[in-house]
Amino acid sequence: MTQAPTYPAVERDDVVESLHGVPVADPYRYLEDPDAERTRTFVDAQNTLSRPYLEALPAREPLLELTTALLTAPRRGVPWERGGRYFVVGNPGELDQDQLFRADGLDELLDTPTLLLDPNALSADGTVAMTAARVSPDGELLAYAVSEAGSDWRTIRVRDVATGRDRSDVLRFAKWIDPTWLPDASGFLYWRYPAAAGGELTEAMGAGELALHRIGADSADDEVVWTPPDRDWLADPWVAPDGRWLILTCSPGTDSRTLLTAHRLAVTAGRTVVDPAAVPVVTELADAHHVVGTAGDVLFVRTERDAPRGRLVATDLNRVRTAATPEWAEIVPQHAEDVLVSVHPARDAFALVWSTDAAHRLQLVDRAGGHLDWPDLPAPVSMAAVNTRAESAEILLGVNSFTTRTRLFRLLVGTSSTDVRALPGPGGEVPLPEMVADRRRVESTDGTQVPMTVLRRADLPAGPAPTLLYGYGGFDIPLLPAFSAMFAAWVAGGGVLVVTNLRGGGEFGATWHEAGMRHRKQQVFDDLIACAESLVDTGVTTPGQLAVHGRSNGGLLVGAVMTQRPGLFAAALPTVGVLDMLRFHLFTIGWAWTSDYGSPDDPDDFGVLLAYSPLHRLTPGTSYPATLICTGDHDDRVVPAHSLKFGAQLQFCQAGPAPVLLRVDTRAGHGMGKPARALALEYADQLAFAARHTGLAVGRPE
Repeated sequence: MTQAPTYPAVERDDVVESLHGVPVADPYRYLEDPDAERTRTFVDAQNTLSRPYLEALPAREPLLELTTALLTAPRRGVPWERGGRYFVVGNPGELDQDQLFRADGLDELLDTPTLLLDPNALSADGTVAMTAARVSPDGELLAYAVSEAGSDWRTIRVRDVATGRDRSDVLRFAKWIDPTWLPDASGFLYWRYPAAAGGELTEAMGAGELALHRIGADSADDEVVWTPPDRDWLADPWVAPDGRWLILTCSPGTDSRTLLTAHRLAVTAGRTVVDPAAVPVVTELADAHHVVGTAGDVLFVRTERDAPRGRLVATDLNRVRTAATPEWAEIVPQHAEDVLVSVHPARDAFALVWSTDAAHRLQLVDRAGGHLDWPDLPAPVSMAAVNTRAESAEILLGVNSFTTRTRLFRLLVGTSSTDVRALPGPGGEVPLPEMVADRRRVESTDGTQVPMTVLRRADLPAGPAPTLLYGYGGFDIPLLPAFSAMFAAWVAGGGVLVVTNLRGGGEFGATWHEAGMRHRKQQVFDDLIACAESLVDTGVTTPGQLAVHGRSNGGLLVGAVMTQRPGLFAAALPTVGVLDMLRFHLFTIGWAWTSDYGSPDDPDDFGVLLAYSPLHRLTPGTSYPATLICTGDHDDRVVPAHSLKFGAQLQFCQAGPAPVLLRVDTRAGHGMGKPARALALEYADQLAFAARHTGLAVGRPE
């Protein structure tokens, strides 16, 4: 029998508060302050416990070798064109952060590009990442954003594309929205906050604002274009290439439902200005709407109004100015089963991305919605990106799958056929064994069929095997066939991977998402438990061979199912998870998540949240699965306090011999911009831990 570790001594404070008349203990509240001496001592002690344990795991070395090889292989993103120049993000393989390249033509870009921006030169430890790169319409200027140590905070600078030199422009305390250029390149829109005076990694954020920065001007003089009605609201700008309109997509927090407002653009004294008078396009917060493009004064929108799986419509903005509600002219109707994920305008055409059973297909239609083509692309895949220009017939896109990294294609839309050209990859492919996928459906507690994909090595028998179960189930975000170094390494090592499509996600439209929101959140956990039970019942695995993993909202998922059904799993890997559902709204951007979770301040929501909150479900004397909790000390999206408090309480409650370990990365955030080798090490630690506690003897095929 495994002997339980000796855990570090952790102080428990006598903190109890009454919430809606319910006494709630919070003995580790002091861990919410990342700079407090007790918190630092706690983190050091936990890393001192977990580091030698993880380093001694027998599967760690071969898994680290493979994850490192996969994450440091040469890679290239999907190119895009501006002003006749082409741009691409790529990495020769050995660098911590991806670089930005440019060229005067597509073939040159793929063969002998010119380096435009190298974030690796901005820090000694490789933790400064390029988090946005937006080129002006004429291809002359680059507005780019960098973030340090995984933080969501951005600093925006402007670089001359021809010379590769930065201009004087420096914009600090930006977040969320990439720079959006005006058509004449005189400036760009961005989302900013007041300068922080400390506490920016933990304190609840106030209201931001949409500002217009003029090139060469002092950021203190930037013009405020839109101020939210209250703290919760954000606005995402879209600027018409012909310079006629600015469209704002507005929503409270992470709510999928949106409003649309339009502003006229005009040229005054030689530069584009924004008419402050707003033209309301969508005024009822009831459905999701996404701007597709314009043709003169006609606005194209992908909407879920009267279409939970999405449809493409158009409205005349001149008529909207005088009408109480927009008159939608339907171009592409809602499909009976498929979800219209996105629409991309090209010359005389639209590229439609459809989701069919949680995998993407691309269709080309003319501007009236008439079918043109289903381009011959690999399947089943997800679209990594689809880059188009409304005035160009060229479409640049990337596809990937569970088993293949991103493959690039150039499409040229014609009147009778589509020219499809596969673009060369960067080389350096890492050989992987053949893998097979099996699409299954499981009946959940309410009778709904929940899909999942089961992947394994083709050369291994189909008997019970160590299995990694992954899910998310929230915020209208889909899980698609996408390549992951972590997943590929697990399957290559002999494990079974299962990726679930739970309610709350965006795989099957608005109705699927809404079925896992707020008071229905427990259904998401029930869906995952149903998947786990089916895997056991059908002989894919056993409870002693089953590990469960999820990140962020998926970390909440792991925390919920492991506390509700601890005997169903041998190992749990909650990563940067939301685990304290009674205080999540009090830190950084947490208040924005109430659209999906509900608010702990609302008496009706409070009881629902308390019932499944992982931190508060933990019960002393219970045998919980082996658990590796991972977080970053600079995570300013899901603050590390969630993981620290959950880990301390789980160690306190654990009655069985299975270890409970915390792995806290330093100078790391929610995951964005983490150096490749640091990410490889995190994956190797997690997979080796799962292998140890599910019985996987990691091996490579002959």
